[in-house]
Amino acid sequence: MILISNKSRSRFAILKMLGLECRCTTRSISLRRTCLVSGLAVSLVMSSCLSWAAELKRETLNSWNNYIQVTTLQLNSRTGASGRFLWLDEDPDRLRRVRTGEILIAPGGARVPMPVPAGLIHDWIGAAYIPHTNLQQVLGVVRDYDCYHEFYHPSVVESKSLQAAGEADQFSMVLVNKQVVALTALDSEYKAFYHKVDETRWYGIAYTTRIREIRDYGRPEQKELPPEQGSGYIWRLYSITRFEERDGGVYVELEAFALSRDVPPALRWMVDPIVRRVSKSALSTSLQQTREAVCSRSTDQSQYTAQLQAARPTRNSSPRR
Repeated sequence: MILISNKSRSRFAILKMLGLECRCTTRSISLRRTCLVSGLAVSLVMSSCLSWAAELKRETLNSWNNYIQVTTLQLNSRTGASGRFLWLDEDPDRLRRVRTGEILIAPGGARVPMPVPAGLIHDWIGAAYIPHTNLQQVLGVVRDYDCYHEFYHPSVVESKSLQAAGEADQFSMVLVNKQVVALTALDSEYKAFYHKVDETRWYGIAYTTRIREIRDYGRPEQKELPPEQGSGYIWRLYSITRFEERDGGVYVELEAFALSRDVPPALRWMVDPIVRRVSKSALSTSLQQTREAVCSRSTDQSQYTAQLQAARPTRNSSPRR
């Protein structure tokens, strides 16, 4: 006989209420838990984000703006003469792990996601090391917006540069997170600013200037909703990326922030762990894909250079008569 706790019974009751009850035999509690986790990942996020329409409120946006303002002040302290530029340098073990190839992800705040009036702020930081490259090559990849749909597939399904001249880059992307909501996409536009600190350090700031939700994405009946309306899956995105060339490669740190609708308090104990898992996975994947894109492009360039050198005649060779 298998005993199921009261908390587990409540989970099954909610799944049943949502019409997503798992049909599992009692022979294996691990199978039932597997079904439960996969069901929660879809049903709870969909129920909290899609079943009820949400509209961005003024107090929610004010809380977001205040949070980003504090974040900007922290960035200023990092780029100052007395500040530590990299988060990695605050902990030798953290630096060692990333230097040996690990992609490190951690919450950026004391509580993630952090509740604000009628919303949630998600704050995560990640770091990776890209060996055998330099700042020019890394920046060439991260600012190649036309290729984002190749670098960051399948989350980015469309991308294009809108403006690459002047003080700010402008670009657009269509985002789909199939881990959460497969038929909902986000049509988004961004501004990005890149600043040189010195010969070995750069940082970039990017943020959304427009986000519109696309319902039933990929279907004939797909519909783009007005701004600030829809599920509230994501209302705002903001990121800070730091680059430092040293140790034979480039360290990349990405701080990612997002504003979304709130989750009902009765469901937070179940939804929050899922949201954290999806957020960590998305940030880790993004850094891994950036590393792969840089390495791939560096390899292609090296092979091209080698082919050019091989094709050039040597100085000692003379043309045949």
